Formats: sequence, C-alpha cells, structure tokens
Amino acid sequence: QVQLVESGGGLVQAGGSLRLSCAASGRACSTYARGWFRQAPGKEREFVAAISWNGGNTYYADSGKDRFTISRDKAKNLRYLQMNSLKPEDTAVYYCAADRQRHIGRPFEYEYDYWGQGTQVTVSS
Repeated sequence: QVQLVESGGGLVQAGGSLRLSCAASGRACSTYARGWFRQAPGKEREFVAAISWNGGNTYYADSGKDRFTISRDKAKNLRYLQMNSLKPEDTAVYYCAADRQRHIGRPFEYEYDYWGQGTQVTVSS
C-alpha cells in the first residue's frame, strides 16, 4: 500500500510563492508517475502538473505553465510543486497522486491509484 502526504500549503498574498511537498511511503512507489491536482470550492478537481518516475518528463496544465514547477528529490523520495506568481484563482486544496501503472505522468485523474489527503493553498488579493 502506498501512502502520500502533502505539506507546504498555507496563506500567501497574490504574487507570492509556495512550495508543496509530497512524501510517499510504500513498496515500489519510487517507480510510479506522480501528479498534482487541485480542487477549488464548488469546482471539480483539476490537473495541475505531472512528473515521470525518474523526473525526466514533466507535464503542466495551461493554468500553471511558466509559474509552477514540478520536481523530485530522488534521495528523499519527495515530489515538489513550486508555485510562483500565485493568483487568487489558485486557491484550492492541492492533492498529490501516484499512478502505479505508468512511469510517465498524465493529466487524467482516473489514471491515478493513490491520493494524499490534500493541503490547502489560499491566495489573498
């Protein structure tokens, strides 16, 4: 069983930055593709970014291109989402997810098998 735990959320002013972290435990999880998704109040959960198991491929939603960066720390088995130039519309609960069947992360929520509990990001105007 894989467990994912997000951290790093909080309250930030528009234009500020946050770095989210996703820690994973469980056998073989280091070979799984990982993704970040978010869900704003009253909206469906949406894709933010994904990274392949080895960090060689990344994929971003248009909403985060040029502002967000997904990365990995191999030694610590962590995945990060660096978010810069934050906007009020980025306010949401951010979830880390793992896809055990694919090595390259894709933007499809249904392909992910494991999910964290989420971390709240609030951007004030």
